[in-house]
Amino acid sequence: MSFEQDPVLRCRLSRKVESLAALCVLGMGLVILQGCTVGPDYHLPVTAVPEAWRGVSTAETSDASVTTSQPAELADWWKHFSDPVLTSLVQRAIQSNLDLKQAIARVRQARAARGIVAADYWPQVNAGADYRHSGSGSSGGTVVGGSQGGLTSVSGGGAVERDLFETGLDATWEIDIFGGVRRNVEAANADIAASVDDLRDVLVSLVAEVGNNYVSLRGIQEQIAIARNNLKAQEHTAEITRKRYEAGFVSRLDVANANAQVATTKSQIPVLESAEQATIYTISVLLGLGPTALTAELSTQGPIPPIPPEVPVGLPSDLLRRRPDIRRAEAQIHAATARIGAATADLFPKFFLTGSLGFSSSDLATFLNWGSRLYSIGPSVTWPVFTAGKIRSNIEVQKAIEDQTLLTYRSTVLTALKDVETALVAYAKEQQHRIALEDAVINNRKAVELATQLYVVGKTDFLNVLAAQNALYATENELAVSTSNLATDLISLYKALGGGWEEES
Repeated sequence: MSFEQDPVLRCRLSRKVESLAALCVLGMGLVILQGCTVGPDYHLPVTAVPEAWRGVSTAETSDASVTTSQPAELADWWKHFSDPVLTSLVQRAIQSNLDLKQAIARVRQARAARGIVAADYWPQVNAGADYRHSGSGSSGGTVVGGSQGGLTSVSGGGAVERDLFETGLDATWEIDIFGGVRRNVEAANADIAASVDDLRDVLVSLVAEVGNNYVSLRGIQEQIAIARNNLKAQEHTAEITRKRYEAGFVSRLDVANANAQVATTKSQIPVLESAEQATIYTISVLLGLGPTALTAELSTQGPIPPIPPEVPVGLPSDLLRRRPDIRRAEAQIHAATARIGAATADLFPKFFLTGSLGFSSSDLATFLNWGSRLYSIGPSVTWPVFTAGKIRSNIEVQKAIEDQTLLTYRSTVLTALKDVETALVAYAKEQQHRIALEDAVINNRKAVELATQLYVVGKTDFLNVLAAQNALYATENELAVSTSNLATDLISLYKALGGGWEEES
């Protein structure tokens, strides 16, 4: 009998088509309802910042290098020092620093975690297969029937044995009506943004640390050179004193004082040389190298990097978009806000479309025949009616976390403003300090020259020479330290402004 002539077959097919149509309509309705996303939406925190930096230089506060409110170009701030060695060290550190590689791995981790959460957008399908051999009744009797892998009857004892072969696919798809999945994905996206800005923060700290250590190294090498030059001058003075003593013009006390001064200066050189090597080792490790890898390259004395004549720092409002730690704190607020919505969605029903398709047969030969198929499809819903306050407590937990991230954000902004103002003042005041030291060095050199001349002709005692030489050595050493501090203060300013990264990186 044909399909048109079989009313039973036509009725069954009609009912199946109607059921499938109803499921399609239900599915479309549920998808439309996905626009309903519960929980608060994220909004950028409103933070008041000053209109301008108070510590920006004026003609009265700075002579050598001025800071201005012009837009800052900070992505490659180390190039402003015009030192090719510093530029090379920073570029190599960016390529091979181990802390930076860990931060990059954390970004990959956050992106992979987002993939886990986003997988809930799609149906979850499982495949399975099963074989069972079962029996009932007592043993014994005579076999009277059977087939390959099929039903076997045993007479006498009444035993029945059976093989069952099954395989199939089971699918479950949650329709995200109240936005729980979307909120989790939103939070995961914010986590990615936070991890990226954490990477940028590590980068900012890294290049600043390389710069500070390099400037410190050049400052120590300058101190070693000053100590050696003063040692030579003091040894020359000690020789003059010894000859005058042998000629009977001075007492042995002058010789002892001269020799003591030489020994004191000489004792400071090994300490400085130790600090020099330790700093080279630190730079090597920052570049992801062994401690001694850069010894040959950096042991030769080089100049302290000169500061640029002008340093544009921009406006305080620029800081909110540039400082990676502020951007990271902002992304953490976004993630916490989204997770409130994800927790709130648990208060509402969850709707699923479920289905299965498989084969089941007691005969292996006909196992995969179309007549052995099994299938089912239909919607389902679950709704937590009583959870003893668990869901609402979780919502309160997420709200408390959001409050913490907001407070962290505000604290981070205040700290950033403080860092910049502190760096601006330190940079300006160190310039004044250095100018005064330069004047002191000039006058102390004149004092040493005059005191030595007067001592040789017997018009002054050796204590004046000793005092003049000690003062010269002290001020020359302080000047080297101040020149180094001036460069590190500028690096601190660049770091406080969030310089050292760019969007493309």
